[in-house]
Amino acid sequence: MLLGDGPWDEATERQKIHVSVVTKGLDHPWAIAFVPGGDMLVTERDGRLRVIRGGVLDPTPIAGLPDILRGGLGGLMDIALHPNFARNRLVYMTYSKPGATVRDESTLAVVRARWDGGATLTDVRDIFVADAWYGAAPLPKRCCGQGPASGSYGSRIAFDRKGYLYITSGDRNYGERVQDPSNHFGKILRLKDDGSVPKDNPFVGKPGYKPEIWTIGHRNPLGLFFHPKTGELWETEFGPRGGDELNRIERGRNYGWIDVTQGAHYNGEPAKSVKGVAGMADPVLTWAPSINPGNLIFYTGNRFPGWKGDMLMPTMTRSLLRVTFNGKSPAGQERMLTGLKQRLRDIRVGPDGNLYVLTDEAAGAVLRIQPGK
Repeated sequence: MLLGDGPWDEATERQKIHVSVVTKGLDHPWAIAFVPGGDMLVTERDGRLRVIRGGVLDPTPIAGLPDILRGGLGGLMDIALHPNFARNRLVYMTYSKPGATVRDESTLAVVRARWDGGATLTDVRDIFVADAWYGAAPLPKRCCGQGPASGSYGSRIAFDRKGYLYITSGDRNYGERVQDPSNHFGKILRLKDDGSVPKDNPFVGKPGYKPEIWTIGHRNPLGLFFHPKTGELWETEFGPRGGDELNRIERGRNYGWIDVTQGAHYNGEPAKSVKGVAGMADPVLTWAPSINPGNLIFYTGNRFPGWKGDMLMPTMTRSLLRVTFNGKSPAGQERMLTGLKQRLRDIRVGPDGNLYVLTDEAAGAVLRIQPGK
């Protein structure tokens, strides 16, 4: 369904909101980053990096990106600015990297580049290429009716307070490889800003383990966010048929996939275990049927007082989800923006204190959410 021109006003349970269109003209926008001064960088899954200046979309994409495998759920995905971007102008992006011999034999990569505000990137180089090459025909026999090899890249990135970079690497719909710590399938990874491995990562020096690994046992993590107050790392990920998860990510933990899930496999085969397995971390919250989670934030500002302390998560099932907490336990949920009938992918707090949401559509848009009257 095409998005109207708006604006729209909505009375949610705790907060009246006013929603307007910043810009249309985007093709499956995946992620947004605000640069100093308020301009926005937006990635499009089809392999373009766009800039919105003063609320106006530049019709010419920024040049200089690496070769990207486009198709399925792959392409150009997340974007994050270096914590010292104002000084060094470094931008980080994730993308699906084609194989050197067979393009479909792809993997997740993180590219770092310098952007001075102009028409092209410079100093472009991969700082990380996942050891999760997969997709060339013929595919190996897999269990559980798993999806196509052109999906489940994960690829959210986030910097912590100390400047370390965290990367979600999906299972590529080859879940049998996730519990093997000698690869990057279904892992969250932690690196320095140049792509090197911190010496205090949990598995550094442990035989059979990739030293980049921070946590194990993920399917397709598409949300990653550091809580502004607590510093805790939170993640959302797709389950199979049901079992989408919200996880509190803790150093060195195993989150269970493919052996433990509260969803059912696509071929109807039940999971080996559902929860409460020794050595495995259970999710904080799950959804069945699937809600198809996007990125997430915990809102801690003052502009939306009714939402302070709540989690906000766009979903591909055409809603913005708000979750309240009682201490560390989820207490309630509300689905908002359902009347727009748009798949929603990313959410960020802008420098003006308003919320910005991306619609994951071929006729995609950036939406601004302001307090209503």
